[in-house]
Amino acid sequence: MKLLAIDTSTDACSAAVWQDGGIVAEYEVSPRAHTRLILPMVEQVLTRSGTTLKALDGLAFGRGPGAFSGVRIAAGVAQGLALAADLPLIPVSTLAALARQVHQHHGAEKVLVAMDARMGEVYWGAFVIRDGLPEGRGAEVVTAPEAVPWPEGMRDGSAPIFSDWVAVGSGWREYPQLLQKFPQLDAVYPDRLPRAEDLLPLARSALLRNESVDVAVGIPVYLRNKVAETTLEREQRSRLP
Repeated sequence: MKLLAIDTSTDACSAAVWQDGGIVAEYEVSPRAHTRLILPMVEQVLTRSGTTLKALDGLAFGRGPGAFSGVRIAAGVAQGLALAADLPLIPVSTLAALARQVHQHHGAEKVLVAMDARMGEVYWGAFVIRDGLPEGRGAEVVTAPEAVPWPEGMRDGSAPIFSDWVAVGSGWREYPQLLQKFPQLDAVYPDRLPRAEDLLPLARSALLRNESVDVAVGIPVYLRNKVAETTLEREQRSRLP
């Protein structure tokens, strides 16, 4: 199987190709340069892997949550490439991708992901690793740090100990109150960012389950829908004569 993945949901910009289990990847932390970087990255990973866009079996992108402009860039580029090459499109959660990254590099089996969403909020998701892939334990949400939900199966107020969980994402650095709600974590990795290569195992699994989507519905997931809708409406008004 051959898959291409791209991610521009944070300050990092990346592209990666999966070819029969081998991965070729490009990654750069360069805020506000994603539009300039992503297509050359795609060309580089395809060339280095010795394949072409039309030879792929599918195309994955980091669908969010994340930076509003960033997730839109990834979705737009992925839609264009998938349409041009008639490829199945696989949106992948950036929170799940971060959980997969921590499992891959540190062996974590239970992961709490909190990415800084600005405006005093975090993008939140809880995951348990099954067969090498993250499974959500509750819905992904955007919320105030003090209001993040317990992982599914734990009752609010039960004050569980999280010594067998790890934490990842910028939210743990920006909002120390999270550490008070989740005591005795096994480890905290606040500086990790999603990479396109982290999307690939999730995308491959989804493609094998026939869970790709039509290009027209391969859209970003913002979670903060009110802000997204307001921005889109403002853009639409600006185009009116």
